[in-house]
Amino acid sequence: GSLSAPLRDRFGIQARLEYYTTDALLLIIERTAEILSVHIERDGALEIARRSRGTPRVANRILKRVRDIAQVAGEEIISRSITIDALDALEVDECGLESKDRYMLEVMVQKFSGGPVGLKTLAAALSEMTETIEDVYEPYLIQLGFIARTARGRVVTQGGYEHIGVSYPRGDDRQGELL
Repeated sequence: GSLSAPLRDRFGIQARLEYYTTDALLLIIERTAEILSVHIERDGALEIARRSRGTPRVANRILKRVRDIAQVAGEEIISRSITIDALDALEVDECGLESKDRYMLEVMVQKFSGGPVGLKTLAAALSEMTETIEDVYEPYLIQLGFIARTARGRVVTQGGYEHIGVSYPRGDDRQGELL
């Protein structure tokens, strides 16, 4: 990241953090539900785990919002169907993308023909800070394989096109994907 190599070398242990597995997130969600006195069925918790972007903080945030929606609906036990309805209301899709993530893909496809598009140009089109795009939206979209960073800019991959329901252009002149 932002640390220089000499500074980074001073740390005794250097580790790379990976996203949490669905099973690990399931345990975290069940534990948080217990702490919050929320009754959630395992299938409901599993659905939240699948859509939590591999991040406990996101899983706990979603659990709290699902709990709120279930309480408003008068549900005492959070089932899978209640969870799915709540996630739909929160606009969290099956991959864990939220409306802003999908909007970024849509802007890249509609305004920039899928890319390549530079970071500053994309930031201006989205009315976002470049740091927000790099730190909040891009990592997970890259992890899913929906966008790629190239020397010429960001491009939407075939998977990204498919996710937003747009046909992938054939015979384009964009730089190929590295992975």
